[in-house]
Amino acid sequence: MDNLDNLRNKIHGRDYRANITTNLPTRKWLHSWLFDTEIEGNYQKDVDNWIGTLIVLNLIVLLFEHVNKIYAPNQHLFHLFDIFSVVVFTFEYLLRLYLSPEDSEFTGNKKHNAYVNYIKSPFAIVDFFAVAPFYIQAFLPIDLRILRFLRLLRILKLFRVLIPSYKEFVSLNQGRTFRQKIHAIIFPSEFGGSLQGIFDSFIVVWVIISVLCVILESVSQIRYILNIQFIIIDAIAVSIFTIEYCLRLYCCVENPQFSHPITGRLKQAQTTSSIIDFLAILPFFLEVFLHHLLDLRFLRVFRLMRLLKLTRYTGATSTLTKVIAREFPVMCTAAFIMLLLVIMTASLGYLFEHEAQPDKFENIPQSIYWAVITLASVGYGDISPVTSLGRFMTILMSLLGIGIFAIPAALLSSAFTDQLRIERETLKNSLYEILSDGIIDDKETAFIAKEAQRLHLNEDEVARLIDRAIKDRELQDDVSKLPLHKIAQHPETAIKHYRLLLSQIKMLCIMTNNEKFIETAVKQDRLTKKDLEFWNKMHAHERNIKS
Repeated sequence: MDNLDNLRNKIHGRDYRANITTNLPTRKWLHSWLFDTEIEGNYQKDVDNWIGTLIVLNLIVLLFEHVNKIYAPNQHLFHLFDIFSVVVFTFEYLLRLYLSPEDSEFTGNKKHNAYVNYIKSPFAIVDFFAVAPFYIQAFLPIDLRILRFLRLLRILKLFRVLIPSYKEFVSLNQGRTFRQKIHAIIFPSEFGGSLQGIFDSFIVVWVIISVLCVILESVSQIRYILNIQFIIIDAIAVSIFTIEYCLRLYCCVENPQFSHPITGRLKQAQTTSSIIDFLAILPFFLEVFLHHLLDLRFLRVFRLMRLLKLTRYTGATSTLTKVIAREFPVMCTAAFIMLLLVIMTASLGYLFEHEAQPDKFENIPQSIYWAVITLASVGYGDISPVTSLGRFMTILMSLLGIGIFAIPAALLSSAFTDQLRIERETLKNSLYEILSDGIIDDKETAFIAKEAQRLHLNEDEVARLIDRAIKDRELQDDVSKLPLHKIAQHPETAIKHYRLLLSQIKMLCIMTNNEKFIETAVKQDRLTKKDLEFWNKMHAHERNIKS
């Protein structure tokens, strides 16, 4: 396949690297690799992503600069980071200025005007003011701390990434309604483009920030210093998650599965992901509106449930859900056996140890804790038997528990592996259909790359699947054209042909009226007795499978 390398790169999140000749002039060559948005596979997106990351880090640093207990002892580190940022932004500004004659946006009819046109462009003005306060403070002997707020303008540099994505989004959604556009941003679809990916990344970043704040807030020393910052960040996070939740309910009716304006939205609200989204914001509003009635500070720990929002962006959760649903009866049986074993162990422990240790084996419910710890082979040691019978029973139950308590883990592991195998076979069948025309287009490439990432397939595994599907397709095409004596010369080809004929006979058995078939065959004496016996066996087999 011509675009197999492209597919392999996309599987690992890499774009296909462009083949830019080195014979170009230096300025043209640099612009083609670093800033040309028309060339697929150059480093333009990578440059924007790294600059965007540095901008976000600058905003975080600017926030901590206003916390004196953090800023004062680490002032030199903050200053070094600011110097590093200014150097990077200055280099970017000068490089873009140098390469501006190669950008059609600034050249027009005269290339020598490109420098002036670039300097006057909105992005260049933002880039200039993002570094200007640093140089003004460095060269003018006056207090210009008031200009430090201009560093906030660095956030406007993010529009260099957002605007191309927005233009792509507008192009993909021409003639569509406002709700359809919102749906394209919130839910993955062919109309979302890169803007939908940016939205997902934005939500993921805020989930991580919010959870980190909840964790750090539990440290009293940090909470004392950053209490106000934690409150502000939590309020912003809840606002973002609330707007996201409302938008999902608003535009979910664009999905045929939730098309009804009322019941559709109720059905969407009952989905697992929506319940997680609701629980992620519920503690904040309960604490705000009911704090004067009840002490609800304990609800703050439930903000960690926001971490579950990340399950929307991974396929492992859906695979695990399918595994649990498929193996649920078996797991219930294993859980029942474990429950019986726990109760029996707790009862025997109470029987043998109550008189010797009445404080630790006071009753059977209290002994259940010791039974679970023992059977699970954890053995904290806070409760242990002292009698001979109790210790002997503990040895037996510990050995038995190693096998019994390992059953659910073994079931999940085996079922998870089996489910991945099934889904990989499904992907292989999809590849078989995709390769029917011998071409993998961009849409099909995106589908294969997405499925490969979900199923944790590396590029070599996908390449093997593609090669196998190509060979199967070619072999089937060849078999259908070869004469029978040539097919018989190659055992592998003969087996393929035999399987093909069997599948056709099976389909014939399913689709043919059996009674009329036998009546016609007997009446016209068209089949031998052995032929009819073979037919009856095949028909009975397919009927049993169908039933």
